[in-house]
Amino acid sequence: MNPPTPSPPPANIELQIDPAYQERAPVQRLHQAIAATLRHGAAENAELTLVIADDTLLAQLNRDYRGIDAPTDVLSFAAHDESESQELFVTAPEALNYLGDVIISFPTAERQAAAAGQSVADELCLLAVHGVLHLLGYDHASPEEEADMWARQAQILASLPPNA
Repeated sequence: MNPPTPSPPPANIELQIDPAYQERAPVQRLHQAIAATLRHGAAENAELTLVIADDTLLAQLNRDYRGIDAPTDVLSFAAHDESESQELFVTAPEALNYLGDVIISFPTAERQAAAAGQSVADELCLLAVHGVLHLLGYDHASPEEEADMWARQAQILASLPPNA
């Protein structure tokens, strides 16, 4: 009996993985985690890009956009800022579903996974879910927001099929 053929990746989720981490990134599991997060946010048709990169890129982005001169585990860049007036710009219809970009540092995820006693695949999925929740408008600036976001993350991760 042949093993099941993996389903094709969703067309609305683009993964860009640094070649150094290509072999170790759980591509199918990341697609599942992101798709589950989009379903949770009632945004199944939304589009996004997940980038898996190194600490150097995350440190540069963290410095440029957050003023923090250090690498971080995950950054989210929303395509649309809800605080901006929608009357200022005309957006192409095909761009309306684009949520934005989530960028994860593989080396930081690897260190965090080791510290937490879990697999790198599980840590990458956690960070992907976290980043997509940010794109969907969730935050953890207050204790209440943090509790809500952490509960959503746990619920989404628990909904994923077991690792094969």
